[in-house]
Amino acid sequence: MNIIAIHQPNYIPWLGYFFKIYQSETFVFLDTVQYSNKGMHDFHYIKNSQGRFRLKIPVQCNFGDNIQDVILNNTISWKENHLKQIEYNYKKALHFKKVFTDLNELFIYDDTTLVNFNARIIKFISEKFNITANFINSSDLDLDAQSKNDRIFEICKKTNATVYYSGTGAAVYQNENDFKEHGIELRYSTFTPFIYPQLWGDFESNVSVIDYLMNCGYDWERVLESQKTQ
Repeated sequence: MNIIAIHQPNYIPWLGYFFKIYQSETFVFLDTVQYSNKGMHDFHYIKNSQGRFRLKIPVQCNFGDNIQDVILNNTISWKENHLKQIEYNYKKALHFKKVFTDLNELFIYDDTTLVNFNARIIKFISEKFNITANFINSSDLDLDAQSKNDRIFEICKKTNATVYYSGTGAAVYQNENDFKEHGIELRYSTFTPFIYPQLWGDFESNVSVIDYLMNCGYDWERVLESQKTQ
């Protein structure tokens, strides 16, 4: 059995993203779809005294470019600014010192593409969580399919997948029988946000995994236990 999941390589994504990786044996970074400035490929939120604060990466791209073509605009000191915001808002968090040191080391790499930068962070955090999925970029699979479903089927075929973990939002256009015809079992990845110790007042779930790491460290068992009780 080879269980795969597919998702765009987002910027320091939320905790549920890593739960989807955990459920898979092969995780495909979908970088061969069009970049959208409304997607979370180049931004996410941290928590501050006002609720949420957006961290946005400046990028260079043309309309219609795929995610794999998006270049980081490193002429702007955005890495330093993001780290300053993280430090200011989490310096009193229980695990700040260790996590912030790790983030500094991740940010020091001279990546030029958005995909490489995001994937590096996601792989590092996954490793710290002891998640052992195999990571692949869809741009390395030489895909021909154009429609969403056909693209999924082609990725599944090229990765020898027998189970596909989908996000629940895709249920509106996916048909389980279509997957059966391709010899693939369709499952839906569900993650229920849970309350953990957090700075700055009322609990906020729609934030980057950074928030969990700062407050709870690389405690993946706590995440798994939370999903057993939902």
